[in-house]
Amino acid sequence: MACELKGRKISVIGAGVSGQALAEFAQEHGADVFVSDKKEIGTDVKKAFESKKISWEDGGNTLRVLEADEILVSSGISPDIPILKDAREKNVKITGELDFISPYLNGTVIGVTGSNGKTTTTSMIGYYLEKMGYSVMTGGNIGNAAVHAADKSYNFVVLELSSFQLHWAKEFKCDLAVVTNLAPDHIDWHGSYENYVAAKANIIRCVAEGGSAIYQKRDEDALKIKECVRKFPLSWNKCEAEVRGICLDEELHAVWINDAEDHIKHKMFCFDDVKLLGKHNLENTAMALGALEIFNVSDVSSDVIGSYTPPKHRCAFAGSVNGVTFVDDSKGTNVAATITAMTSLDGSKIIILGGQGKGEDYAPLAEAVKNYTKAAVILGAEKEKIAAALASVGVENYRLASDMEDAVNIAYSMSEAGDTILLSPACTSWDMYKSYNVRGEHFCAIAKGIIEREE
Repeated sequence: MACELKGRKISVIGAGVSGQALAEFAQEHGADVFVSDKKEIGTDVKKAFESKKISWEDGGNTLRVLEADEILVSSGISPDIPILKDAREKNVKITGELDFISPYLNGTVIGVTGSNGKTTTTSMIGYYLEKMGYSVMTGGNIGNAAVHAADKSYNFVVLELSSFQLHWAKEFKCDLAVVTNLAPDHIDWHGSYENYVAAKANIIRCVAEGGSAIYQKRDEDALKIKECVRKFPLSWNKCEAEVRGICLDEELHAVWINDAEDHIKHKMFCFDDVKLLGKHNLENTAMALGALEIFNVSDVSSDVIGSYTPPKHRCAFAGSVNGVTFVDDSKGTNVAATITAMTSLDGSKIIILGGQGKGEDYAPLAEAVKNYTKAAVILGAEKEKIAAALASVGVENYRLASDMEDAVNIAYSMSEAGDTILLSPACTSWDMYKSYNVRGEHFCAIAKGIIEREE
């Protein structure tokens, strides 16, 4: 049941994409809204707030935040910030973004999370549903704030959900939960890998009665899936008629879904239908089309499957010259994502690593570099730590770079025909760039310059 907002005093912490959208929604529904951000609020956002008569402060969270009936925390806000500790002491209600919007959502709700691949999988589900003629809102952590689906009429609401958002989720409900995979990420925010997994697993607890979950079979124990949830584990093997799940069959080069209750095995697509690079994108496609099958949306054509264009900077082809291919995986901001990129792409690779770290252990990264690449180029704030990790496992063919242009040119000088130069940093971009998007665009621009020069 949606809460009546008219006349309520609402404080919103955070004035980013989700915070601004939450504030504007609450104000439009009659609430007296105050927004507080510890960082400086952008000029355009301030103007938008002023036009809607929303009060705000930036540069810190003052006690005015507590003068509210309810505090809404936008995406990424830590529960440990001082103002929220004060709110708990004063018994001011604190509500996460997902819990706040859940009562206002109409239609079938699909929540997608995971350490890697969640953006691609979310956008795939939305794309395929739209191609099949349904009205769809695709949003959440993908850049279109989840609250934009509130009070609207859609057949499907498909939301990418971060571990930060899920940390706060207590009352949020979805009809299908998709967990692409689990691997260490955001340890600096959650404090431990166990806490991070617990936040991700929250999505399973949020599955509505009679709902379903798609996930990697290897992650089943970690997710602690309730018995009342219809389970569709994904694995690389042959489908067995009596076992519910999604199977990627390497022998037949096809993907199947099976609902054991009906003993029906249905072929969803052939590997060759997918035009994206890497085995991980076969998994993403399997989960996306599996989501459609669960809601009886089947027979998506091979043309539609092949027409999907992924979000930028996710193992994206960035050009080639003299037999050397450039691949932009700037979205590879954690160790697991970069290992996935290295192991999913065929052929000889030179990898570009480094940026601002998240408190992760680089030992698994170093082993993957040793086993799956011919060389590495390292830049950014973490370059000394990554270099030490590589050296500790016997990797000798690595170079340190001063910036991205230096890194790409070094990588090209080390390459020969048949090589792939892969940007997959295993780190965030924040030491050198505003976002991974800007980092990826810079990499592509440098690659384009090399290609034009060589041609």
